Amino acid sequence: MFELNFKKIVVSALGCLMMIKAYAMDNGVNIVLTQGVDKALPIAVVPFAGQSNAGSNDVAAVIRADLSFSGQFSVLPSARLPSSPSIATDVNPAVWRSVSVDDVVVGSVTVLGEKVQVSFALVDVVKGSNSAVLVKQSYVINKSQLRPLAHHIADVIFQQLTGVQGIFSTRLAYVLTRPGSYQLQISDADGFNPRSILISNEPIMSPAWSPDGKQLAYVSFEGRKAQIVITTLSTGQRRIVSAAAGINGAPAWSPNGQQLALVLSKSGTPKIYLLTLATGTLKQLTRGDAIDTEPSFAADGQSLLFTSDRGGSPQIYRYDLSSAKISRMTFNGDYNARASFSKDGKKIVFLHRQNGQYNIAVQDLSSSNVLILTHSGRNDSPTLAPNGMMVLFGNEGGELGLVSTDGRVNLRVPGKNGKVQDPAWSPFLN
Repeated sequence: MFELNFKKIVVSALGCLMMIKAYAMDNGVNIVLTQGVDKALPIAVVPFAGQSNAGSNDVAAVIRADLSFSGQFSVLPSARLPSSPSIATDVNPAVWRSVSVDDVVVGSVTVLGEKVQVSFALVDVVKGSNSAVLVKQSYVINKSQLRPLAHHIADVIFQQLTGVQGIFSTRLAYVLTRPGSYQLQISDADGFNPRSILISNEPIMSPAWSPDGKQLAYVSFEGRKAQIVITTLSTGQRRIVSAAAGINGAPAWSPNGQQLALVLSKSGTPKIYLLTLATGTLKQLTRGDAIDTEPSFAADGQSLLFTSDRGGSPQIYRYDLSSAKISRMTFNGDYNARASFSKDGKKIVFLHRQNGQYNIAVQDLSSSNVLILTHSGRNDSPTLAPNGMMVLFGNEGGELGLVSTDGRVNLRVPGKNGKVQDPAWSPFLN
């Protein structure tokens, strides 16, 4: 049954919070656009010169997939490309306008011994009779960096044409589960290049990225005891920061990276605490008989959201760190949980249940209006992209889904073998 029992989720030490069936990340994923914006930007990405049979390191193919994945672009299929220029001066505006394209991406890859030079240009073909070069850049990199560079180029193009920072160079963290095995993994945003941070025969839960993207906090049940661990990704160094009796769960980083909000049951009922990492100082924030869980900081670090049944059913509340005042945030629906703030702090994204249907929703904080983003009724585990435009979540088909925070773009990630628990989207990475 899909019914989510709030107390059972929080109290069960070995229960995995909102488990979702997964997609296998071993060889990347095939993201399928099921709904895009009505006025997606028409663009063409021409195969880069010098890159025939490049496989997964095909720079143009990665850029094309990234832009398609965003839902903001209508990418011209390769079979319909009217020509194959590799430099901006060879782009004929009339030719590209004839296939209803506004912008063209061209480029080349040149081998320089052990390194390669990658050059690209973004060309606007609708400004009069002559094309206009919007961006033109060149890079010299190691051959192993071709795919990361392609994501970077896609980010550059995305920001140039939309005014919003792209998310293609970000990463995902998630727990991949197979019979008798739990793996904490990270991958590129498109699912490629997965690597295991921890492999255990005991559950792993709730990965959370540090604000600089260099560390992961998570819950480990190694030794059959819940504990919160922080791993430094570059070295693999692990540090146990909480191992109190009972529940140690749901770690959330403060925006300055100096504190963790976490859930402990040391007083009997799960409550929100604030841990200062440098000193180990622990401060209890919430009190009373209610179950309080799933903290999430505001971008300014002045408040946090959490889920509580203090009103009779799980709802979203806000805790003001300066005044200790608690205010209820959600009133629509009989179950609202796992909330996070949008980048600008004007909205919250959360799991919403109404009439037995679990969907992803967004609420405008000024008007309290709630927009239901998904409609299958069996969604869970929302995680917000760092630019605030997309939400990754689990769905009923054993797949992951992606939806834009305005509800106009929907994508799905076809499922394969395995299960994924608690995907988490990284911050922007320098």
